[in-house]
Amino acid sequence: MCPPFIFMILRLSDFDYNLSPELIAQTPVKERDHSRLLILDKKSKKIEYSNFSKIIDYLTPEDVLVINNAKVIPARLFAQKKTGGKVEILLLRKIGANARIWEALITDARKFKPKDRVYFKDENLEAEIKEKGPEGKVILSFNTPDFEKVLTRIGRMPLPPYIKRLAEEEDKDRYQTIYAQKEGAVAAPTAGLHFTPALLEAIKAKGIKIIPLTLYVGMGTFSPVREEDITKHKMETEFYEISEDSAREINQAIKEGKNIVSVGTTAVRAIESAAVKNVDSSLLIVDRKSRCLPSEALAQEGQWLVKAGNAGTDIFIYPGYEFKIVKKLITNFHLPKSTLLMLVSAFAGRETIRKAYEVAIAEKYRFFSYGDAMFIK
Repeated sequence: MCPPFIFMILRLSDFDYNLSPELIAQTPVKERDHSRLLILDKKSKKIEYSNFSKIIDYLTPEDVLVINNAKVIPARLFAQKKTGGKVEILLLRKIGANARIWEALITDARKFKPKDRVYFKDENLEAEIKEKGPEGKVILSFNTPDFEKVLTRIGRMPLPPYIKRLAEEEDKDRYQTIYAQKEGAVAAPTAGLHFTPALLEAIKAKGIKIIPLTLYVGMGTFSPVREEDITKHKMETEFYEISEDSAREINQAIKEGKNIVSVGTTAVRAIESAAVKNVDSSLLIVDRKSRCLPSEALAQEGQWLVKAGNAGTDIFIYPGYEFKIVKKLITNFHLPKSTLLMLVSAFAGRETIRKAYEVAIAEKYRFFSYGDAMFIK
């Protein structure tokens, strides 16, 4: 990993704030683009208030939107032990090409041992614990090769724990962006939840290009930071895909001097992980072992570009990080002490974000996944 060079001590407590539970959105607004929008100019510190449907007024043909088209799977399952005790499972990722083998979180993981089984009420489904890992993780083997088909019937959408209700039928649609395509995420790239088909068409009609990539949102994005010195935090690896077409379009936009506008922090992490500086196009491939460039490439002059390919990333963006590609950001409001709050603080400045959050709280904006949005320009 290539950490940013830091001149300051960054404490976890520096990213804390108080939020009334009533401001944590429990349900989505009736219409996706009817959520509120706070516009923050990171240079002037000016704040404006609007509605997300009006975001087109703040975008120009000099902007290019990059979206994360990851699709959330119904990753939450309910099972029981042989004794009848209830068990909750959150699938994290499929292991290899075998649809039956998954890494997962399971309640009371410490009480299980390898070869133990859990049972499901429907589909004659059961799963065996093949391995145990740290922090409640296990490797599960399901007893049917058609598990993914079964999952679509019995799985629930994995709403985050601050939403104090079980997922409902509506969440299958609303906890998913309208452009979701690539299955495998266990959380939504929530900044994209505000877009409607009509709004996207209006944005395109204004001459603004929309470019997809995929970051399969997993625990790496949401794992809590436990170290008071945040630079000691280790992000879990998440996987991203940037097609050759998308990389080519992003790079062309950069060469034309356009602004790369990331829709969400997950897209930021993919874009910045794929950044390379002034290398020949034949070298624009993913280095699977490291995001760092060879020293001879770093010595060259030129623009930062994006390399196509599939790779894992554990990039941790916090204040002190120098953004290479992303110029503007559409994002939701994030949890206290979270890596996402640290990312937006790196983008706009810690004190600027602190004040913007104070304003949002005073104005009673809705927070977190189903909440309102912020446009940082």
